[in-house]
Amino acid sequence: MNTSERIKNIYRLLYKKYGAQGWWPGDSQLECILGAILTQNTSWKNVEKAIHNLKSLDLISIEKLKLITTQELAVLIRPSGYFNQKAIKIKNFIAFLFENYEGSLDTMFDEDDHVIRNKLLSIKGIGPETADCIMLYGGNKPIFVIDTYTYRILSRHWLVPEQTNYNEMQELFMDSLNSDPKMFNEYHALLVKLGKEHCKKQNPICAGCPLEEDPHTV
Repeated sequence: MNTSERIKNIYRLLYKKYGAQGWWPGDSQLECILGAILTQNTSWKNVEKAIHNLKSLDLISIEKLKLITTQELAVLIRPSGYFNQKAIKIKNFIAFLFENYEGSLDTMFDEDDHVIRNKLLSIKGIGPETADCIMLYGGNKPIFVIDTYTYRILSRHWLVPEQTNYNEMQELFMDSLNSDPKMFNEYHALLVKLGKEHCKKQNPICAGCPLEEDPHTV
């Protein structure tokens, strides 16, 4: 079984075990985007608390986030951790949206995918993972999100060398799979599920792992 076939097979094994994950939580494009920024270096439970604070004041709004001060925003998103930095990142994104797209997410997502991604990466505080989460979960764009769980699973199953980068891992998935945002969404969520339940950073639980059936040969 070659690498591309294994990538497809891993998805089948994970989906068979865990089923649909229903990602990404969010009632709107903007909420998904805020979640992508807030989830950096924290758990989703903490993100939910920060989102709840914003919702309670009806601040899931591009126009209102433009008007609120960075300091006021930082207080509201405090549960997410690194709140001062994240407030700046959110304000940077909102400013970017007005400077480039007149404050319209629809206009932004109508642009060419590669152009959007490059522009997002130009925003201070927005790296590849966050940019790709914004595109996949906020814009339903066919781009595969890579995170620490993905790297851990791929490296432990000898699908990538220890020294590999984000783009190389992303290309592995996107070259092996159909360009389908729904599948990319589901696959990413399933890898996170596996990382939390079996492929832990310390003391992985290999017994009962759904990837026991994956042939560890390329």
